[in-house]
Amino acid sequence: MLVVAALAGSGTSAAAATSAGVAPSASSLSSAASAVEALGIAGTTSAVDEHTGKLRVLADSSVADADLVRLRRATARTPGALTLGRLDGRLRTLMSGGDGIYAPAGRCSAGVNVQSGSTYYFVTAGHCTTSMPTWYTSSAMTTAVGPTTGTSFPGDDFGVVRYSNPAVPHPGTIGTVDVTGTATAYVGQSVCRRGATTGIRCGVVTALNVTVNYAGGTAVNGLIQTNICAEPGDSGGPLYAGDKVIGILSGGSGNCTSGGTSYYQPIQEVLNTYELSVY
Repeated sequence: MLVVAALAGSGTSAAAATSAGVAPSASSLSSAASAVEALGIAGTTSAVDEHTGKLRVLADSSVADADLVRLRRATARTPGALTLGRLDGRLRTLMSGGDGIYAPAGRCSAGVNVQSGSTYYFVTAGHCTTSMPTWYTSSAMTTAVGPTTGTSFPGDDFGVVRYSNPAVPHPGTIGTVDVTGTATAYVGQSVCRRGATTGIRCGVVTALNVTVNYAGGTAVNGLIQTNICAEPGDSGGPLYAGDKVIGILSGGSGNCTSGGTSYYQPIQEVLNTYELSVY
């Protein structure tokens, strides 16, 4: 579950803050967003709340009170343009050992199979494919799937792996769902995701164009936020609505026992970048 709470010293609850006053002007909103982006505080996300028109910044459990003070000071010139809240747990990219697609450094989940002409690939998370030249079907790493052919991370979070082993099947499906195309996310949309660690989980889209600051100074922009939990090893798995693919799992906070939130790279950017299509 996504937990939003009043921050220490804020003097008001997040709920009260979002309901107070009118929506900020475009210039004050842009100024607040620029100030938050310049700080680049790890463990935070930021996105415009379409209901209030304000910039909503969420901080995970790793963000110290001193950094919250820095956020308030940086946006002091644009009062009423920003609300602050807390996330349950810590934001992280979701890679670990186990079932899924394998490289020497660990495991991720294959996203969706795609093609360019007669050449086939799968899309996954860029933080998975960074410095991982070859992928395998199991932790024994005896059956190769193929090489990484493209990576974009940070900034974006997508990677592409080519199927080079004809013995590895690559159907145009997500589990039992036959993929027929892609779709653009919208707030309130009912969606599901599928991952190697926690299987199929469903929920709704809660925000768009979210910036997530992971640890180590790795910021990713333009992400889709949902109230769906995810755990290590689920990274790279698909977000979908019906038979349409929407995004690729980047990371999240919380877990699938107590609840969490997760963030996705929109699929169409990946397809456009590498001139690929689903099938």
